[in-house]
Amino acid sequence: MSDQFFEQLKHPNPHLREQAMVGIVENRDETTIPRLMAALDEPDTTYRRAAVKTLGLVGVDTVPGLVEALLKSENVTVRGSAAKALAQIALNYPDQPFPEAGLEGLRQSLNDANPVVHIASAMALGEIGESAFDILLESLKTTDNIALQVSVVNALASVGGEKAAVVLKEVSEDESLEGYVKETATSALSRLEFVKNNTWNG
Repeated sequence: MSDQFFEQLKHPNPHLREQAMVGIVENRDETTIPRLMAALDEPDTTYRRAAVKTLGLVGVDTVPGLVEALLKSENVTVRGSAAKALAQIALNYPDQPFPEAGLEGLRQSLNDANPVVHIASAMALGEIGESAFDILLESLKTTDNIALQVSVVNALASVGGEKAAVVLKEVSEDESLEGYVKETATSALSRLEFVKNNTWNG
């Protein structure tokens, strides 16, 4: 694998970074995934984000390594980046079923003590969609962490559909929940309604 592509991932120009991502994916070999994984704790934010996006482009082959990093790394930046890379896979390959190991890893990382990680994990599950619904629902029912509840509510809105709408309506009317969580559910519900109405009218 050419070092030139990896160097180019650090480039300030986003077009050149995208070219490098494509180059890495098209020329990948057995060193590609480990090298991209190694960049997940990179202090250079541009490079780290580019590595996350490239892992997302490589796709499901990266899931085992990402789940390992998500659950076992001592480094919060690595754990957060791994969750974001899993979200990128879901974004890039919406028609492929998301690997069970990835779903299970994200289910566990919703309980990560660090908000960076559990918020990124909830967002990834929202991106994965329908197959993540039960995990999000279980988390919403069992956590008393308000920041996580808010993230899960937003993730359910990303999943969308009738089942999510029912849950969001329940949350918005649940007197036992924190006001901010209920407000988030109410606004998420109105976004869903808006999307639904516009889809029907469009």
